[in-house]
Amino acid sequence: MTGSRPNNPAQLGPERRDESWRRLGEETFDLVVIGGGVVGAGTALDAATRGLRVALVEARDLASGTSSRSSKLFHGGLRYLEQLEFGLVREALRERELMLTTIAPHLVKPVSFLYPLTHRGWERPYTAAGLFLYDTMGGARSVPGQKHLTRAGALRMVPALKRDALVGGIRYYDAQSDDARHTMTVARTAAHYGAVVRISTQVVGFLREADRVSGVRVRDVESGRETEVHASAVVNCTGVWTDELQRLSGSRGRFRVRASKGVHIVVPRDRIVSDAGMILRTEKSVLFVIPWRNHWIVGTTDTEWNLDLAHPAATKHDIDYLLEHVNTVLATPLTHEDIEGVYAGLRPLLAGESEETSKLSREHAVARVAPGLVAIAGGKYTTYRVMAADAVEAAAVDLAGRPQPSITDKVPLIGADGYHALVNQADHVAAEHGLHPYRVRHLLDRYGSLVHEVLALGEGRPDLLRPLESAPDYLGVEVIYAVSHEGALHLEDVLARRTRISIEYPHRGTECAEHVARLMGEVLGWSAETITREVEVYNARVEAERESQSQPNDESADARRSAAPEVRSGITEPIS
Repeated sequence: MTGSRPNNPAQLGPERRDESWRRLGEETFDLVVIGGGVVGAGTALDAATRGLRVALVEARDLASGTSSRSSKLFHGGLRYLEQLEFGLVREALRERELMLTTIAPHLVKPVSFLYPLTHRGWERPYTAAGLFLYDTMGGARSVPGQKHLTRAGALRMVPALKRDALVGGIRYYDAQSDDARHTMTVARTAAHYGAVVRISTQVVGFLREADRVSGVRVRDVESGRETEVHASAVVNCTGVWTDELQRLSGSRGRFRVRASKGVHIVVPRDRIVSDAGMILRTEKSVLFVIPWRNHWIVGTTDTEWNLDLAHPAATKHDIDYLLEHVNTVLATPLTHEDIEGVYAGLRPLLAGESEETSKLSREHAVARVAPGLVAIAGGKYTTYRVMAADAVEAAAVDLAGRPQPSITDKVPLIGADGYHALVNQADHVAAEHGLHPYRVRHLLDRYGSLVHEVLALGEGRPDLLRPLESAPDYLGVEVIYAVSHEGALHLEDVLARRTRISIEYPHRGTECAEHVARLMGEVLGWSAETITREVEVYNARVEAERESQSQPNDESADARRSAAPEVRSGITEPIS
């Protein structure tokens, strides 16, 4: 590696961005990874920790697609047991255990669910047998096993349920995480181990030497600059954009990817009185009610989507579907007025024979589609690390030497080391910075042991240790850190992904947008005109999303959502 580097390679701030552009154009890499979702970030981390030279490029922001719009669960996939996909469940449970104990204990937490029983006789032993299998496959290693409840016991756990909505219940555990924060932390960990990680960097072409792919041509969508990035192999980790990148490469794909839209709504915690989440059966699949800080997430839908891949739109029909199904069991129904946030994401499913997206495979596929080019798609968030290892293995044939084995099952993400000790020391850390211990614990669950880096930015700036205007769950210093260390370039990056203000407050970020933009501008050197533009573009996004959510179908919702300006105006289709 040439040139000097800042002392902290995981610091993805403005200085790093300039240096990364230089490195992309000057160095030759073993792997170039296209796509900054969890699989792309995981692939970069897997390759970097094997000792390979790696570059990761993303046209928009880290986790800006599917990886910030999931159900936010690390789960074994209880419903896959019914489909007899035992291998998939066992693999997912092993990954969940690794996240909870070794890789990301600061970001991934246990969460309990009630499975309400609605039939007497057969359902309890049937469900218990499935949960017993779930537990023995690994579901009860570091979380409690299943617990059977009478109807009275289940109602004590979840008083919000109608008395006639169940005859009993079974409590079990899974795990959850802020998906956008987790993905970003995986990418920063890859950078920590030497990977070049650069967002707002779009692949606009592929380089070739004879019959093999030898790199990519990229454009900085912020400045319009272009450069060539040379590599022994390229890995396409673009999820729902897999087919578009395949066409751009000029290579014939080995599999097709179809997009399935999943919509979630967010409601205040006090609207559903419960000590646990819930998993409810529907006519097609299951519906989750998931605890999320001071909120509940209710989801998801599962419908085919053939429109704008970057900005999938939720419709009134989607929202009505969720309300209708959750209200079948709630004593006090939820209404549209209860909804604080709505988000829609696209699952990249491997296309199969069935036309129903809920039956398409959640297993992943990896293929060397051309010499020097590997594509990976499908799978589920929980198994991203396994997918990443498979992608690097598939690319190994194009590398000069055989790479070392994958070791990411032993590599904690940044912020994990020292986390547990800091939890015990939260009162001391709080006193040192003049914060409430509750606030420090909240920060620890977002940053882990990096909390010292975050709070250090508030030294001499007491204003930064105060809550944001109209978004008091977050401190001003977190906005500064999002730009200086976590690579955020636009207001949307902070409000929608570095924080989750866009789904956690009824105003969806509009009431704190100017405050956040001013703080970002301190680090990025924004003019008053730039601050105004960022706020206007973000507010237009929120307005377009609100309008789309009142539309009756996908086509009209997509038209409303697509009318909003693109904050990264330099992006062209197809994108990574």
